[in-house]
Amino acid sequence: MTEVVVTQPIDHAGIDLLRAAGITVHQATSTALDELAPLLARADGAITRNWGFPEAALALAPNLRVISVHGTGTDRIARAAAEARGIRIYRTPGTNAQSVAEHALGMTIAAARCIPEADAATRAGDFDFRERVRGMELAGKTLGLWGYGRIAASFGAMARGIGMRVVVLSSHATPEALAEAGMERAADPADLLAQADVLSLHGIPDGKPLIGADELAQMRPGAVLVNTARGTLVDEAALIAALEAGQLRAAALDVFSEEPLPADSPLCSCPNLLLTPHIGGSTQEALVRTSLSAAQSVLDGLGLAAA
Repeated sequence: MTEVVVTQPIDHAGIDLLRAAGITVHQATSTALDELAPLLARADGAITRNWGFPEAALALAPNLRVISVHGTGTDRIARAAAEARGIRIYRTPGTNAQSVAEHALGMTIAAARCIPEADAATRAGDFDFRERVRGMELAGKTLGLWGYGRIAASFGAMARGIGMRVVVLSSHATPEALAEAGMERAADPADLLAQADVLSLHGIPDGKPLIGADELAQMRPGAVLVNTARGTLVDEAALIAALEAGQLRAAALDVFSEEPLPADSPLCSCPNLLLTPHIGGSTQEALVRTSLSAAQSVLDGLGLAAA
């Protein structure tokens, strides 16, 4: 009997695909290792989300042959330990790109137009908010994309649709390809930071934040920072200091260095900061696509065919 553990909830479409192939699927109710232990002891495969798969969990799964990530991030998986055992690791790139790009656009507009604050003021009977606060029109402004994958490309196209100029910092996108998409190439990080009225992060963590105190100091006064990629790309303490000092107009974060975000995190009381609980890819359409892709990866990794 082939058994697969799903460590965090996924759409039923992926579960149905696995079961149709004759796999016994165990849907965990918690990522606590003591609760996962009896399930991992028999598992041939696993599907995980942002919890990842720590080395302690690998030690509990002697038969594990494949780990499929419901998403693109593998930084929370004990990759070296998994690969040393020959465990295959799969991702689901692109399945949620449109939804994350739309969320990045939504957060950008919300931050630029102070929409959360305006909603709160209206509900409190403070209609004079409209006289005190001025939003920022995005048409004619510059969107800086740090990194250029499917999400960034989609977001850039949307931004151009509302009249923004788009500048990209990428090690692989050629000037010709960017020009064809109607975008420009930044020469280096300093060039990107100097031009961006809105800076959106789309990079991969390499052990240190892309945006720290030095980078924040190089951003344009009144700029907006958006992060829908990885929480570790931003030095959160430095961002709080920049927002409290009025150095930036606003920031919008969908990802955090610690998730779930603790209720007592200083981010929660920081001014001009829009927070969402890692929901960029959480549309019904994206969740179905990602669930099916993650399940298919498990089948592929175990050498099984879908029914």
